[in-house]
Amino acid sequence: MSGSNAAIIRKAYQDFAQGDIASVFAAFAASITWHIPGHSPLSGHYKGHDQVGGFFRRTMELSEGSFSIDVHHVLAEDDLVVVLTTVNARRNGISASFSEVHVWRMKDGEAIDFREYQGDEQQEDRFWS
Repeated sequence: MSGSNAAIIRKAYQDFAQGDIASVFAAFAASITWHIPGHSPLSGHYKGHDQVGGFFRRTMELSEGSFSIDVHHVLAEDDLVVVLTTVNARRNGISASFSEVHVWRMKDGEAIDFREYQGDEQQEDRFWS
């Protein structure tokens, strides 16, 4: 199952990159929990498609539509998928890139939990605030 979980998450990132948010949400359980660390306007805990969708919209709004994610590695074992990424965005005319680790928990072929771990939480907080 871990190989298919990795494929599901990899496809979700590809769908996000193409702006196909409906397909992204098809990979998420309706009750998905979403956790963003820090103290920025994006930080917090979100639950369900509506709140996660609001998080996506706010991210795009704050980044002037420039937000993107480079996926470097997708690692999976059982119900856990770990993705090593670089997040890219532009805000107030300043471009930035951040190393992040995304940890997904899966159940029955759907993502049920997402946790973001930032390489430099304070730097991200300053950028998004």
